[in-house]
Amino acid sequence: MVRTLRDARARIAFQFKRVRSAGARTRGSLARRGLLGTVRRIGDEFARKRGAPVPTPIIDAHPQPAAADAPLQTFAVPGSAQPLVSIVIPVYNKIEYTVACLRSLAEHAGTVAFEAIVVDDGSSDATPAQLARIEGIRTLRNERNLGFIGSCNAGAAIARGEYVLFLNNDTVVTRGWLEALAACFAEEPDAGLVGAKLVYPDGRLQEAGGIVFRDGSGWNYGRFDNPGDPRYEYRREADYCSGAAIMLPRALFERLGGFDVRYAPAYYEDTDLAFAVRAAGKKVYYEPRAVVVHFEGVTSGTDTSGGIKQYQVVNREKFLAKWKDALALQPAPIDSAKLAPAAANFRHPRHVLVIDAYTPTPDQDSGSLRMTNLMRLLREAGWRVSFLPDNWAHAGKYTESLQALGVEALYHPFFGDPATWLRENGASLDAVILSRHYVASNYLDLVRVYANRAQVIFDTVDLHYLREQRSAELEGNAELARQAAATREAEFELMRDCDITLVVSPVEKAILAHEVPEARVEVLSNVHEIHGLRRGYAQRSDLVFVGGFQHPPNIDAMQWFVREVFPLVQARAPQIRLHVIGSKVVEEVLALATGSVIVHGYVEDIAPYMDGCRISVAPLRVGAGVKGKVNMAMSYGLPVVATTTAVEGMHVRAGSDVLVADAPAEFADAIVRLYADEALWNTLSANGLANVRAHFSFDAARAALKAILSG
Repeated sequence: MVRTLRDARARIAFQFKRVRSAGARTRGSLARRGLLGTVRRIGDEFARKRGAPVPTPIIDAHPQPAAADAPLQTFAVPGSAQPLVSIVIPVYNKIEYTVACLRSLAEHAGTVAFEAIVVDDGSSDATPAQLARIEGIRTLRNERNLGFIGSCNAGAAIARGEYVLFLNNDTVVTRGWLEALAACFAEEPDAGLVGAKLVYPDGRLQEAGGIVFRDGSGWNYGRFDNPGDPRYEYRREADYCSGAAIMLPRALFERLGGFDVRYAPAYYEDTDLAFAVRAAGKKVYYEPRAVVVHFEGVTSGTDTSGGIKQYQVVNREKFLAKWKDALALQPAPIDSAKLAPAAANFRHPRHVLVIDAYTPTPDQDSGSLRMTNLMRLLREAGWRVSFLPDNWAHAGKYTESLQALGVEALYHPFFGDPATWLRENGASLDAVILSRHYVASNYLDLVRVYANRAQVIFDTVDLHYLREQRSAELEGNAELARQAAATREAEFELMRDCDITLVVSPVEKAILAHEVPEARVEVLSNVHEIHGLRRGYAQRSDLVFVGGFQHPPNIDAMQWFVREVFPLVQARAPQIRLHVIGSKVVEEVLALATGSVIVHGYVEDIAPYMDGCRISVAPLRVGAGVKGKVNMAMSYGLPVVATTTAVEGMHVRAGSDVLVADAPAEFADAIVRLYADEALWNTLSANGLANVRAHFSFDAARAALKAILSG
């Protein structure tokens, strides 16, 4: 009863704070953007709230096994003479399932070159005759029955691909399955074995990777659950993956000696292989984007008291004897599915929940890129990361990108109430990162109630009040000044109530040391990959500006630059054009377009502009924090001309790392001078790259994050 009342109070308080926060944000938006801009912003937020449809595994249109006595079929599987992947399919009778499996391979052949090797282990049905009528496959008939293990090893022995993939014949694959497995190896350098998500023909989940307990017993994680549940939709390490669909480098498989024949004819060989892969210094991954339908038990049955299935019991003892030391490190057996998530993630005992306004869109704004890279670094450091967007929506490819990074993304309809989720998971949390004051203020009390041992970190992204205050001063806007004061109090209150506050620049840290001396404030700035200079001065032309136009300072920057600065540039260098790139372009920016001002809006790939333009401009007149547009340009070796505001807190030396100017004539002079001076251009290019490496690279952020979390 007490817990029920506490939960009710927590939910009511949370909803009240969300409503109050929405009202405050609307007032602030009216002050900054006006009525039309606010209506546009609300429309964007409602669109984000709806989110993208939650994807579900495609299992409703897969080939179905025909009757065992069906007429022989003729079709082709598009095998490659130079495969990346060799798919080994061991078969023993059940030709109707083998045909369905091979048809699914043909139907879902994608961009990854493969060969299909079917190993017939002495079938007595129509298997030999049927296989002879299927083009594009390689067939191998064992002289005697070798069992599953012997057949897999025999098929791998004639494989030609860089990778070998073992696929049960009682499976059918789905669209994109092989591309997903290959992508996991490309994106995870330490991957040694990758397994698919297995689902039953009726759509229920069969396995999202397996758990092995210290007594050698196992657990099919997620069995009978919804395969679209967020718990099973992110890439993660697994103890093992079922041999029904696993892939590994052929050289590694050969170095390990193949499947261990002590487990012949079958069972525990896949678990043993996973442990051998880890013993060789590699990791085992579960890849949820590779969905395979498995007609479990078709070949071997399900009764462990007799037949081949009895080896499941016999081989457990062999497995225990071989891996005694490794098993001692495994979790204890569990008796409830509620305990399975902790057991499935035991290799990552530290758990962090990250809450932000929306799912990051790193190709659209700097804050999203920083947040995405922060979660990437947390995963790299061994943390289990859960992410909750305040709108609780699935954001399509952006949510899927987080899941591919190994982040558990939470969303409707599986997530419906933060109080419930925190009550069930709060005890596992070691840290909670609350991003942006208007989000953090809503969730802080819930976190303190249900995750009372977690370190609470307030991530400012930038000091919102400082940005609003500067905008109010520039515009002479009294209402915006009042909004800035309210934001200031909200941010300061959070800093006092949270354990750590993150800012992005030493300038902001110095301000807060004076304003909120009792708060622990740390710097964790922007994080960028170092792309390097890929095209020289003479191969480039034009100017480029990058910035999302949901952010009012970027609108102001373009209006000021195009009206006040760019005409002065063109008067002296009329051949120069300006490329304006950024998401959510508004009418005020579209109206700036001319033959020399090309408003591209959002572009999927920014690299051609970073590699092809000669100068990046950052003419921001207001703002706070560190400007990702400047970091990004420097990471490509692209020199920057910026205002003082645009390079605040960035450790730059004016004249050596960037050119800095605030008045229109001075800004135009800097552009024209740099555009024509190759030596100066090369100096700024080299020094800009050095600046990003020292202060805004993954190495720099990695060191800062380690100090923050261990401090």
